[in-house]
Amino acid sequence: LLRPISARMASSAGEDAMTVVTWDQLAAVKDSLEAQIKELKEQEGTGFDSGDTAWILASTCVVLMMSLPGLALFYGGMTQQKNVLSTVMQTFSIAGLVTVLWLILGYSLCFSTGSEVYGGVQRGWLIGPDDSQKLGANTAHALAPSIPEPVFMTFQLTFAIITAAIVCGGFAERMKFSSVVVFIFFWHFLVYCPICHSEWAVDGFLAAAGDMDFAGGNVVHISSGVAGLAAGIIVGPRLSGTITRPHNLIYVCMGAAFLWVGWFGFNGGSALGANGTAGMAVMVTQISAATALLVWIMLEWVTTGKPSLLGAASGAVSGLVLITPGSGYCDQTGSFFTALIGTPIIFLGLKLKVRLGYDDALDAFGVHGVGGIVGGILTGFFANPFVTGDDTRKGCFYGNCEQVGIQIYAIVVVAGWSFVVSSLILLALKYTMGLRVPESYEIDGLDISEHGETMFMDFPAPSDVKVERDIVGTQEENVSGAPVPVPMQPMGAQVPTMFPIPGVGFNLGYPPNMGVVSSLATPITQVGPRGSSQPPPGY
Repeated sequence: LLRPISARMASSAGEDAMTVVTWDQLAAVKDSLEAQIKELKEQEGTGFDSGDTAWILASTCVVLMMSLPGLALFYGGMTQQKNVLSTVMQTFSIAGLVTVLWLILGYSLCFSTGSEVYGGVQRGWLIGPDDSQKLGANTAHALAPSIPEPVFMTFQLTFAIITAAIVCGGFAERMKFSSVVVFIFFWHFLVYCPICHSEWAVDGFLAAAGDMDFAGGNVVHISSGVAGLAAGIIVGPRLSGTITRPHNLIYVCMGAAFLWVGWFGFNGGSALGANGTAGMAVMVTQISAATALLVWIMLEWVTTGKPSLLGAASGAVSGLVLITPGSGYCDQTGSFFTALIGTPIIFLGLKLKVRLGYDDALDAFGVHGVGGIVGGILTGFFANPFVTGDDTRKGCFYGNCEQVGIQIYAIVVVAGWSFVVSSLILLALKYTMGLRVPESYEIDGLDISEHGETMFMDFPAPSDVKVERDIVGTQEENVSGAPVPVPMQPMGAQVPTMFPIPGVGFNLGYPPNMGVVSSLATPITQVGPRGSSQPPPGY
């Protein structure tokens, strides 16, 4: 096709007549045919790229999987057994609440044109200012012209869901469910939406400044992690202390695995198409997660002498957070060194919270906040123009050290806005409807006190049972001060300690998997369900 094409044609003048078709003429015919095909496709409503659409549909599914069940299992396994259902309930409820808020106004505030901070309200309820601009199967957003807008809208919704769910790690095991719902309602509109619009919308001021946040280092991780820090400080520490053992490491590991797999859609899908950028993002995501996992294991091995499964899961998630802002800008070398440099910082940061005394229960700030900050700054160094395809989009190691300053500027703006506004919301709720559950609720566990259910049994727990714990074991006393009989448990047993006690009611405590039970006064009677003499399952 690159050569002139000659065709011998018979004519009325004789067989030797020759017509020469040049390449320019052939190209003009080709352009005309392509224009007609494009017009026909648009008329038929099939003008989108099917490959791009399929990839973002798949990415939407796996990013939602990061929240349900990924984050729900990850957070649920890290809590005490008596609070696991309340933690999972928060994630499930947030998925429903944020979806409705996104439909009503959230999507419009994030991705419609408006000011430099907020989008307009013209796409509220996905309607548009007139019938021609309603969101539908044949409409496209300017940021993703090759896929239907409903796909783009739903993909971005999954980011809004997991961002709000991450915040709950800061106040886990002690905040009222009603206060959680109201807090997330205001937080979505006042924190997430303006940060998202500023960073990712075509008219956002951080985007105009040149900040590089490919998949949500600022929008997702810093905004949620800093909000979790504010919540941990304002709500206050748990009665059980700032450090508790995870009740189920298998849940933690399963949750981390769901997060790891889902992160391919999280970062790769942010290319908004099935293209080379998506492939690079998936590759560097895997490299960073694997590197961080190994680094964390080695750090534990050196500091404690024993690498742990919890550490491996924490390391993998840390690597995923670290590479998020640079996943569309860094190559394999940048990804490797981002994890190599950033993981020890997160590791030490988690140790620091013990000294500072704030209770970031599930390390929302320690992993997501710190990881987002470090990853964003390192993106300013490692962004490679060979990956970005734009010589102006590069980091300090490629001749553009101004990018580091831009990255720090955006991080300070996002972190400052999230902390201040989140704190104001929390303080307003604290002095109106209250934030914390009553002390007796926290002792009994939020599963039974807030939601009326437990993970293994359906017994209510009384608020008049005093539970005292120390390093030796567990001492449980009833209202009269007499020792309550507690069955002996094997060391490390992961079973519920909820027993119907005659004359007292029911008591739900944390499994005594440290030390020994310090009070075994009398033989146990009537330990079965509803006063039965049969023991509960598992005893």
